Amino acid sequence: MADTALSESPASQLSPEQRILAAVRAVPPGQVASYGVIASRAGLPGRARWVARVLASNDDPALPWHRIVRADGRIAFPPASPEFRTQCRRLRAEGVQVQQGRIRCPAGDDETLDALLWRPR
Repeated sequence: MADTALSESPASQLSPEQRILAAVRAVPPGQVASYGVIASRAGLPGRARWVARVLASNDDPALPWHRIVRADGRIAFPPASPEFRTQCRRLRAEGVQVQQGRIRCPAGDDETLDALLWRPR
């Protein structure tokens, strides 16, 4: 019965691209998520590159694309590119620490990207 309820939910009626965009919009200001996390949240585990393609083709200026980074915490754009500079500026404006193109999280914050990436498994 749970499967039926899920398949009839409004989220299941969205296209994969719409689910990706909804997952991106759900990342709160001052936080980041990886392309892979967004894919998983959209019900598309393992499709991080698809997330990147959807973001690259989107022209909605209100979409918080700047909150999405690589799994290792790095910005995906080349360092000399205008997109790299824009992403760094927008993240810093939200209080996110960016050093040398990588998200830096405050020490002691267990819910940060660094803590999730580097904790022992």
